[in-house]
Amino acid sequence: MLLFTMIAGVVMAQNGVNSPYSRYGFGLLSDQSTSANKGMGGLSYGLRNKYQINVGNPASYSAIDSLTFLFDAGITLQNANFDNGSIKMNTKNSSLDYLAFQFRMFKNIGMTAGFLPYSKINYSFSSSEKVREDEEGTVYSYESFAGDGGLNQAFLGVGGEVFKGFSIGANVSYLWGDLNHTIKNSYSSSTVWSILRSYTSEIKTYKADFGIQYSKTFNTKHMVTVGATYSLGHNVKADAYKIQQSLDESSGSSSVMTQRIDTIANAYQIPHCFGIGFTYVYDKRLTVGMDYTLQKWANVKYPHFTTKPKEDGNTNLPAELIEHTTGSNVDYENWKFNNSYKLAIGMEYVPSFTARSIFKRMRYRLGGYYSDPYVKVKGADTREYGIGGAVVVPIFNTHSSKTSFLTVSAEYVNVNPKVNNLIKENYLKLSVGLTFGELWFLKWKVQ
Repeated sequence: MLLFTMIAGVVMAQNGVNSPYSRYGFGLLSDQSTSANKGMGGLSYGLRNKYQINVGNPASYSAIDSLTFLFDAGITLQNANFDNGSIKMNTKNSSLDYLAFQFRMFKNIGMTAGFLPYSKINYSFSSSEKVREDEEGTVYSYESFAGDGGLNQAFLGVGGEVFKGFSIGANVSYLWGDLNHTIKNSYSSSTVWSILRSYTSEIKTYKADFGIQYSKTFNTKHMVTVGATYSLGHNVKADAYKIQQSLDESSGSSSVMTQRIDTIANAYQIPHCFGIGFTYVYDKRLTVGMDYTLQKWANVKYPHFTTKPKEDGNTNLPAELIEHTTGSNVDYENWKFNNSYKLAIGMEYVPSFTARSIFKRMRYRLGGYYSDPYVKVKGADTREYGIGGAVVVPIFNTHSSKTSFLTVSAEYVNVNPKVNNLIKENYLKLSVGLTFGELWFLKWKVQ
């Protein structure tokens, strides 16, 4: 446990993403899954697992038994390849996926708390272009883009069985983080001022998620569970700021010559989200299921500052460069939010619960998903799909008679915009999750 906590502490500072698409909206959205969902395409809405924590549907918390305390944590190592047809790039990074614990509060009522990332921003890229060539020499323009930050959530959830087979639950989260983006226009001529634009926001708000599940057993060996979830969309009381500066860098250091600050009050919303799914379990050894998710991003409020820099009294900018500078090749207005959906399927198989062979007691998972991202860039439709699998190794604790689980999963993800010159992304992700099962509220007797 100590070793795993040390590893998690090291990777917690890593963002876990290097995508240029993270510069739009809130960044790349995290999949909100734990080791219970890994390897099954993120399947969660109809999943009830008393041995692992499923935060995707808080109604599942009621499945935990009365003497169990669960602690779950996961990390991901990622290799990413980017290709726009002419330039290819490879990056590697790591991230902390989640921390969570769960226990039973009262009969048929379970509680869960933990930490999950909501979105991630991390990118840096640049471009250059020859602007002018005459007897005085050649002038090049440079445009660089960088961003970091994202949103995190700390949550507390309760799930209870209202009557036999029917459970309800809710997660309430504190959502916080910074969104930071910069665009800099500079020139090879030291006599021309650079222009730096910064877009920043600090977000602090809440998030509320609700879930239901209904389970029915047939002929002792067949069980079907249907689940549904809803996430509340609402206004986020946070302001967005654009700071535009003209910089004189002729002396080797930057001096602010002009500055302009624009503010948009109450600039953000988070969307209404809906999910529905089911699982079928045979003899407690075979689980198959399907989920459908809809996120209503299309009409969500988000600031769209123009990136066209204003002169702001910058008389040092030559007339032949003004048109070029104010026609930035990349801008925040060339994208919009899009309603996003996701279809996921997954399965799990356990050969035996009592066999001597560890390989027969392992849980084997397979799954995949197909979705469209919530941001549409340059009017292009983008499709994303992922396929993966996992092996879950049971670790029996002789002291507490409880079983812990080591989950190792691998996933391939492809992001493919349906237009030329936009970046195509391929990811290979290796995730490790460790679920500790311990005794809870055990009364010891002294002879």
